Amino acid sequence: MADLTPNSSFSLTLRLQIPNRVGMLASVTQAIASSGGLLGQIDLIEQTRKESTRDITVDAASTEHAETIVQAVKALPNIKVLSVYDRTFNLHRGGKISITSRIPLKSVSDLAMAYTPGVGRICTAIAQDPEEVYNLTIKQNTVAIVTDGSAVLGLGNLGPAAALPVMEGKAMLFKEFAGLDAFPICLATQNTDEIVQAVKNIAPVFGGVNLEDISAPRCFEIERRLRQELDIPVFHDDQHGTAIVTLAALFNSLKLVHKSMEEIHIVINGAGAAGVAIARLLGKAGAEKIWMCDSKGIISTSRTDLTEEKREFAVKAQGTLAGAMQGADVFIGVSAPGVLTPEMVQSMAKDPIVFAMANPIPEIQPELIHNNVAVIATGRSDYPNQINNVLAFPGVFRGALDCRAQTITATMYLEAASAIASLVKPSDLDREHIIPSVFDPRVVTAVAAAVQQAARQEGIARS
Repeated sequence: MADLTPNSSFSLTLRLQIPNRVGMLASVTQAIASSGGLLGQIDLIEQTRKESTRDITVDAASTEHAETIVQAVKALPNIKVLSVYDRTFNLHRGGKISITSRIPLKSVSDLAMAYTPGVGRICTAIAQDPEEVYNLTIKQNTVAIVTDGSAVLGLGNLGPAAALPVMEGKAMLFKEFAGLDAFPICLATQNTDEIVQAVKNIAPVFGGVNLEDISAPRCFEIERRLRQELDIPVFHDDQHGTAIVTLAALFNSLKLVHKSMEEIHIVINGAGAAGVAIARLLGKAGAEKIWMCDSKGIISTSRTDLTEEKREFAVKAQGTLAGAMQGADVFIGVSAPGVLTPEMVQSMAKDPIVFAMANPIPEIQPELIHNNVAVIATGRSDYPNQINNVLAFPGVFRGALDCRAQTITATMYLEAASAIASLVKPSDLDREHIIPSVFDPRVVTAVAAAVQQAARQEGIARS
């Protein structure tokens, strides 16, 4: 199922030379609209008596759609297309992050303190008391974003170089939302032992490790081993960030439909990293009936093809996703576009809750079931109720680093989810507002505080 909605990820700017005659600019906007483009900002760059130069921003639905729009404008008589650039590619050109100094170097004395010979005193102090590394270096505020490029977004195994733009973006989010200095570490290996050893070798620099876009089931072992062998927090965001925000959204959705976590029947479609982590956290939150499905249907005890993680959630029931959906209260999709049908949704229990989180195209388009569900959420920003990991991971790491937590635990996830859910006041809670905005400045503070409190209660905070 193709998604033909124009959006900013396929945004372009056309620089046009337009005669100063009545209707000329209108002909351009009409051509864009007729081609299905979404018109954005129009800037006047230069104007003479005869003509004007304007930059016109347009959102398209795909690369092919963008080209269609450009050709429609080029076909207009008397309109000259001077240049066209892809705004997304332009934004990434040269990279999205940089390293800057916190202090200026304006004199010989500055240099002598920041570098040699003064820095030698700092090195000696850390050698004598290793804990001083947290006070005298960037370690206290730094996160390694580690990937092998084996599961990049929904695009698959693209390798470490192609994963780098995602990791740069992640570093931006850490900085913008939590003030944390994060750096991409894209490893040229997909061997579990080599990844574990590489992360251990670079750990002295970092206060925490965020694992990202590593395929299942290897991601489970990599995270487990690193948590055992490192004394800094290790967090696989594709698993736990997704689980935290999903649980927060479900907490508030259940309030709307007046159902309890213990009584509901939950179907999770997708048994990779995110699906398994969601199921585990929902279980910790009190959910008792969870059926997980993969591409072969219900994960049943009768199947012989199950991984260790899938066996954890195997049930006696057998059948397809359609069969699993009958009478279900909640559908959570972390799988593939278009796998859920309106008929499956209609077979659910009264006031169904649907989280169709496949990205960029969800398991079902919300328009198809809007009138048949109590709540629908997606992973997209252009629909209400976006389940977005940025609500979780900046605050989780901010809290963990600030209290020097040795690890990150399921109790921290649970408290983080409760903190996110609590930011939607009862008076504001409705079917299109079950989760706070990613730009809500309260989110990071609330999550960080919840994580710190949980760490102290569990006795794993060192500060």
